[in-house]
Amino acid sequence: MDSPLGRVTAVLGPTNTGKTHYAIERMLAHRTGIIGLPLRLLAREVYDRIVAARGPSVVALVTGEERIVPPRAAYWVCTVEAMPQGMGADFVAIDEIQLCADQERGHVFTDRLLNMRGLHETLFMGSDTMRPSIAALIPKVQFARRERFSDLTYTGSKKISRMPGRTAIVGFSVDNVYAIAELLRRQKGGAAVVMGALSPRTRNAQVEMYQNGDVDYLVATDAIGMGLNLDIRHVAFSATSKFDGQRIRPLMPHELAQIAGRAGRYMQPGTFGVTGEASPLEDGLVEAIQSHTFKPIDRLMWRNDRLDFGSSEALIASLEAPSTELQLTKGREADDLSSLKTLNQMETVAVRLRDARDVKLLWEVCRIPDFQGISHGEHTTMLARIFGFLHERGRVDGDWFARQVKRIDRTDGDIDMLSKRLAYIRTWTYVAQRKGWVDNDAHWRDATRAIEDRLSDALHQALTNRFVDRRTSVLLRRLKMKEGLLADINDKGEVTVEGETLGRLEGFRFHQTGTASPDEARTVRQAATQALRPEFHLRADRFYNAPDTEMDFTEQGGLMWGDQAVGKLVKGAEPLRPGVEAFVDDEAGPEVMQKVTRRLQHFIDRKVAAAMDPLMAMSRDETLTGLARGFAFRMLESFGVLPRADVAQEVKDLDQDARGQLRKHGVRFGQFTIFQQLLLKPAPTRLRLVLWALVQDLQEFPEAPPPGLVTVPAAAGAPQGYYTMAGYRQAGARAIRIDMLERLADLLRPADSRGGFEATPDMLSITGMTLEQFSDLMGGLGYNAEKGERPKVKPVSAKSDTPDEPTKTPQETPVQEPAETPPAPPTEVPGETPAETPVIDPPEGPATPPTEVPPEMSGQTDAAAPAADAPAADAPELEVFYTFTWAPRRQNNRGPRKDQGRDQAREGDQPARKGGKPQGKGGGRREGGKGKPAGDRGPKTYEAKPKRDKPIDPDNPFAALAALKDK
Repeated sequence: MDSPLGRVTAVLGPTNTGKTHYAIERMLAHRTGIIGLPLRLLAREVYDRIVAARGPSVVALVTGEERIVPPRAAYWVCTVEAMPQGMGADFVAIDEIQLCADQERGHVFTDRLLNMRGLHETLFMGSDTMRPSIAALIPKVQFARRERFSDLTYTGSKKISRMPGRTAIVGFSVDNVYAIAELLRRQKGGAAVVMGALSPRTRNAQVEMYQNGDVDYLVATDAIGMGLNLDIRHVAFSATSKFDGQRIRPLMPHELAQIAGRAGRYMQPGTFGVTGEASPLEDGLVEAIQSHTFKPIDRLMWRNDRLDFGSSEALIASLEAPSTELQLTKGREADDLSSLKTLNQMETVAVRLRDARDVKLLWEVCRIPDFQGISHGEHTTMLARIFGFLHERGRVDGDWFARQVKRIDRTDGDIDMLSKRLAYIRTWTYVAQRKGWVDNDAHWRDATRAIEDRLSDALHQALTNRFVDRRTSVLLRRLKMKEGLLADINDKGEVTVEGETLGRLEGFRFHQTGTASPDEARTVRQAATQALRPEFHLRADRFYNAPDTEMDFTEQGGLMWGDQAVGKLVKGAEPLRPGVEAFVDDEAGPEVMQKVTRRLQHFIDRKVAAAMDPLMAMSRDETLTGLARGFAFRMLESFGVLPRADVAQEVKDLDQDARGQLRKHGVRFGQFTIFQQLLLKPAPTRLRLVLWALVQDLQEFPEAPPPGLVTVPAAAGAPQGYYTMAGYRQAGARAIRIDMLERLADLLRPADSRGGFEATPDMLSITGMTLEQFSDLMGGLGYNAEKGERPKVKPVSAKSDTPDEPTKTPQETPVQEPAETPPAPPTEVPGETPAETPVIDPPEGPATPPTEVPPEMSGQTDAAAPAADAPAADAPELEVFYTFTWAPRRQNNRGPRKDQGRDQAREGDQPARKGGKPQGKGGGRREGGKGKPAGDRGPKTYEAKPKRDKPIDPDNPFAALAALKDK
């Protein structure tokens, strides 16, 4: 140990054998020491460990981009490339010595293997595959074999979604790493990302996230195989080949073993396998990795270290000189040599190479790594600029250097942009670390370090934001630990579990928010269900004991508890017995579902019983017998409203006793509709429409008309039967409320529908219509409206009872609502009305015009007409009037249309015994009794037919009037 060269030991073996830990212990056993490590990340990790043991005042960290050298530095932690030469330290160690075979960096490791020695002790740590080469090149070397502390087992192929916790998934490109991390975020809550290009600060922040359990997965490049000590239980290869800078090649068995060996730390066993598109490993390869038996490395990369700076050409020749040892071979041309050749061809550089000092300076500039990953041309152009400054001024221009640094000092942008800026700042950090290259180098070292720290923090945050769903990862960790999750629900229904907002609780259903994939949704729902299960039961108890006043149904059949939807109505076995479907999450459990369903059924049963009480009472009346009971059943099926045309024969068959029994239950036999007056109120109407829509299996339920309106505009495309269920009858462009229509029918009944009549103020008042609107309504009821004009006759005095006083047209306004105080029903008209009146066919010509019609409308000659050029002051004021005559329309000369009499059609088009209006033979069946259709014959001939003798119904309110008329 005290010999001039000291003892040289090669500590070889697989991963997880404690080689690095052993080297640190051996270095601290000496007064001074240097340890070379393959990665800046690993160097920082070892530096922190030694600082913790000895303090920062005696520990130096030297890498290409960092230089922390206290005045009393005794222990130097370096990257292999940055190891200081000729220091004469007591101890020297080189880690991962098998990298001597690496095409890109191997020559540096080989140089340290051959030339770096500690005064008392030298250690080489690495794979056992290096044993033959080290034995051949290093005389008197001692070997120490170390075995793994734990077993390493192959588990085959697994999907990423089925990866166990504490898994590292290895990719070999940035894009691959990002894609895997994104998938893990969606499926597992997130992953930490570790790549060699990350700054130590970013890498440490990401690793800390993994180590403390914020995330359960790590996605890394093959840099993970270089001594990073993490709590990894399983390593999965997403690929088994990589791009090595020139081509895509399969990984060597010992390279796969180096990475797989990260699984299992100390005594904890580890596993490895493949995932994604990677093919399963062959049995022989698996056996080699598990037993760590590989083909020895017999060729080490080498480059001559005896450089000739006499000229640039001499320097290039010395760098390319071959080795005399068989084990040493030239590797791929390194970037620094490639840059030297390119710069040597530049005239602006070549003219400055006057002596060995200039050549040596150029070589130092060429060794600036291409951290930025830019093209070779751009990189060498930058190197030429730096060489020019150093050659002419001895320093890099301060303003130029400041501009390069300033444009990088930004923390906005995405991951790729931040990564590029970090790579750029590494270049200027490297320049600032070179002694004497910049003025005030201490300032620029601190400045570039501060910028790198800011960019590192921003990159860590960007990686976390993109690849970690903190909410899902926190919930997964709690679920995995089987901890009780505490849910908090605010007054808006927002659900917070463990401080993370998961969604909203509406009624008995949880609606999650902020999830981007089914996997995230599944995790959130799992956590929410566990936390909300007690809340579901408490809420179900409150709902079951809530009064009916807190519940309601919507016009679309929804069932509400306050402002929250808790169910919907569904079609039941009976029209007035709808079923319910509760909105309850399956996770709430069957007990909650049953409780909510029972309470909803109770609510709607009581709602139907209250709103439809007259109908329900009639259906329960056991005194109803025979035809009356059958008719009551028809009313029940139609929810208490029946178009008379649909049941004309049944109504005709009812005797007075049967009708009397039905009238006791509020059944009104109207001319157009049979209905129960109390069921026209807004509440029963609203419920009737919902129940009817359920029976009809409508996808969209029509809404009830606004309450209080006598007429409403007819909606296009309304389902058949809608207006009847709404308590209206469509007539023309509007629909009129059925009870008001019956009152209008009472006014129309005594009118001369043959000879023609005009609308009275009472008719307009009942409908709340203008004269124009009333004419359209009458047209919809089967009347012909003939428009005319006449001079307006002004009343002589206010007391004048002149019959010619014009009728004032009322404005259309909402008229009395039927519901709460229904008007006294008009006298009932039997279905046969008005059969007692002789039916007289109208004459062929138009009806005799009313006396109010001006001469020009009654056929006067032009001579009798006022002169056209009469003064305007003498022209009488005209008013518009309509003469209405009964003129029901037919279709195809075959009687009324099938849809006539329905609430959608114009029921006035029915025959007299159904519509209550007399009709002549000219209505459209056959004319003249000859069997020929109308239109095929000549002038029409009308004749009055004698009145048919029919027994008079003693209950008919018009019987007395008919008897008087016969007298």
